Amino acid sequence: MTSSEVQRQDASAALRLLCEGELELEGRLVDASNTTLRATLTLDGRTARCVYKPVRGERPLWDFPDGTLAGREVSAYLVSRATGWDLVPLTVLRDGPLGPGSCQLWIDEPDDAEPLVGFVPAESVPPRWFPVAAARDDDGAAYALAHADDPRLARLAVLDAVINNADRKGGHVLAGADDRIYGVDHGVCFHVEEKLRTVLWGWAGRQLPPDAVQVLDALDRQLAGELGEELAEHLTLGEVAEVAARVRRLRDTGRYPLPPQEWPAMPWPPI
Repeated sequence: MTSSEVQRQDASAALRLLCEGELELEGRLVDASNTTLRATLTLDGRTARCVYKPVRGERPLWDFPDGTLAGREVSAYLVSRATGWDLVPLTVLRDGPLGPGSCQLWIDEPDDAEPLVGFVPAESVPPRWFPVAAARDDDGAAYALAHADDPRLARLAVLDAVINNADRKGGHVLAGADDRIYGVDHGVCFHVEEKLRTVLWGWAGRQLPPDAVQVLDALDRQLAGELGEELAEHLTLGEVAEVAARVRRLRDTGRYPLPPQEWPAMPWPPI
């Protein structure tokens, strides 16, 4: 059974597999800056792959001194779940072979999945794509960093603004089964200061779609109750308060945020 199939199954069964399944390490994802391991989960004859990020393998970050990156990964999932958009794979905090860490269901990308973010020749940006930055290759040819004008990405851009994602690279957007997309790698989110860095600037300054405004209204109510309490288990009270403040600002302006002028608007590398 693939992890995508597990994700689509009954939520309680998938959650039990992630929390209680025997976790066996397969290997390390070497491109990650912190210890990131692929593993298998096994429980009652069912198996699935996951990404395990132990707290002990986190590299200290001067601008994220509180809590853990693993806790931020879980918090991003909790906010995504509360939106009803399910843009972040099921993620929990649990013990593993290297101690406590975040454990997230692995997303199997279909072989024929169409890319939604990437570098394209500057003179031939695909229809219904937004160019967001200019670039040149080693030979001096002009390229554009661009992304699709896709409603699934538009929702992800709203989520990133809510959680203050400082690292939305193109490679952090995955295509799943059933025409789903997922955002992954949320260890540097939820700072109290504005740190939004993303490749999804195509909607900057544009009006939010009506369903996003409704979601923001619902988040505002949930943050005053159970969601706020859940986030407080992983974030500081100040960080939780800022999530609510960002939700209200987005709802009140009714528009996607503009790129910042005070800090880099793009993560590096962007893909």
